[in-house]
Parts: sequence; C-alpha cells; structure tokens
Amino acid sequence: MGALEYLSNFCTVPSTRSKRKPMQTVEIKVKMDCDGCERRVRNAVSTMKGVKTVEINRKQSQVTVNGHVDPNKVLKRVKKLGKRAEFWPYIPQHLVYFPHASQAYDKRAPAGYVKNLTQGFPSSDPPEHERLISMFSDDNVNACSVM
Repeated sequence: MGALEYLSNFCTVPSTRSKRKPMQTVEIKVKMDCDGCERRVRNAVSTMKGVKTVEINRKQSQVTVNGHVDPNKVLKRVKKLGKRAEFWPYIPQHLVYFPHASQAYDKRAPAGYVKNLTQGFPSSDPPEHERLISMFSDDNVNACSVM
C-alpha cells in the first residue's frame, strides 16, 4: 500500500489554483484634465485581471473600480501613468456628526462631501455645569430646598 501511494504522488498534479480575491469596490481620487487623461486611466485599469467595471467621474476626479482586485495594485497602476492618485478621502456630508469642523471641511471636496475623519462624539454624561444646575432645579425631586 505504501508503494502505491508513493507512486500516485508522481501521477497527480497538485492544485496551483489560488483563492480568488473577494468582490470589492475601490474608489480613487485622480486629477484628470482632458478626455485623453480619462481614456488612459480607463485603459490602464480596465486591462487589469479581475476588473469587472470602471466608472470615471472627471468632474469629481473620481475613479470607481468594481471587481476581484487588490486596491493597492489598482492605485499603483494609476500612479504608474504619472498621475497623482490617492484613495478616495471623502464621505457624504450627512454621515458626519460635525461636518463643518476644521479638520473635516475641505474646500476642494466635491459638493456634499467632507473628509473621512474620526470625530469625537458628545459624551452621554451631562457636563459638570449642567449637573450642578439641575441640583437646584424645581424639577428635581432630590434637589436642595434652600429658600
């Protein structure tokens, strides 16, 4: 039995197939001035293995790629064209708690978008001065009754 197993290892071809990357959407900010720039970016990205669709919005300088691709490889391919590119740094304004904070607001952002930053949310505990004011409130049943 051992000899048959040993010989069968020579006859079988090992599976060299790698796992497929998951389907994902990659958004990149690329400055494009003309139709030629847009065409070069579209051709460079659409020829990559695993790319299903490429959408370009030249007005917002945004390239959206859908497919089984690695985001870093897409970014590297666009940078290889000589274009300055980065991952899409903006999110819709209605998703941000303080959209007009100095760190989130960017005048170069498209209309309705702000920078994607982690922002501090107000704490659920009331501030110290509100707690002190409510101590002497008529609505508080445990309030101090100094008259």
